[in-house]
Amino acid sequence: MHQYAISESTKERMLRRQRNLTSNERIVAECTALVVIDMQNHFVAEGFPDEVPRSRDIVPTINRLAGAVRTAGATVVWVQTTARGALEHWSNYHKHMLAPERVKTRLESLDESAAGFRLYPALDVLPEDLRVSKIKYSAFIAGSSDLDVKLRNRGIDTVLIAGTATNVCCESSARDAMMLDYRAIMLADATATWTDDEHFATLKNFLLFFGDVMAADEVIGRLVPIRGRGTA
Repeated sequence: MHQYAISESTKERMLRRQRNLTSNERIVAECTALVVIDMQNHFVAEGFPDEVPRSRDIVPTINRLAGAVRTAGATVVWVQTTARGALEHWSNYHKHMLAPERVKTRLESLDESAAGFRLYPALDVLPEDLRVSKIKYSAFIAGSSDLDVKLRNRGIDTVLIAGTATNVCCESSARDAMMLDYRAIMLADATATWTDDEHFATLKNFLLFFGDVMAADEVIGRLVPIRGRGTA
């Protein structure tokens, strides 16, 4: 697992900007969603086309966090990349940024009937959780998914971003969420990518300009449960 720590220079810049290292001192469960990005076989399981090996290390943390936010009354959302509509709505990526054989492999593996599309089996997914399919890196950008509509209909204004890859779909989704006026928090120990360098650079940049970076235990400790609910 990536061992993330905020550098002293980043702390100094944060304190100059907002006087605190975090902007979310309280996380109100009723208005919060844990959004788990792309923890599906295509990206997580051993031997699949775009495997991120370290994504398997964060499964226990994601499960623990999902249990805690559910207990507090928050929403859990599982977001999966789909091949459906990809060529129509994201054609230039597939035409110009991937070799033809990669396009074929990607679309076949992320077909919604394929094993690659399915969520990694060790994840604790419950029937009451939301399930969302997205076409593009970001789950929030127009034409990718209906996540924004579903969250707003539930009164959600805060999103906790977990999953893989830190610097691709997690970062894209978290940035777009912030630009849509959500309070966005990236989970340092519940996101994963291929290298420490990629992980650390993404979290540093996000913290400086887009939102908070926290560990799962920090989030759990700041959760304000719905009255009558507790935290795990």
